[in-house]
Amino acid sequence: MSKVKAKFSCNSITYDGYGKTVKFSAVYDKEGENADFAKATPSGMVEMRIDKDVAASEFFEPTKRYYLTFEEAPAM
Repeated sequence: MSKVKAKFSCNSITYDGYGKTVKFSAVYDKEGENADFAKATPSGMVEMRIDKDVAASEFFEPTKRYYLTFEEAPAM
């Protein structure tokens, strides 16, 4: 297996003077695509700290859902 894909929902965004903290949880549902993700990743949390001066700080919005893909990275 070369990649693992999961679906997460943005739960909250908190601000301070230097950036944002974005919190996500795994999507869980019993129908459609979301049921497939719930079976593979029934629970999980992700938290990211994003500096205010980068484009990613404006990308995420609460209640929206996002795909998260894990792929092995070089050790460098």
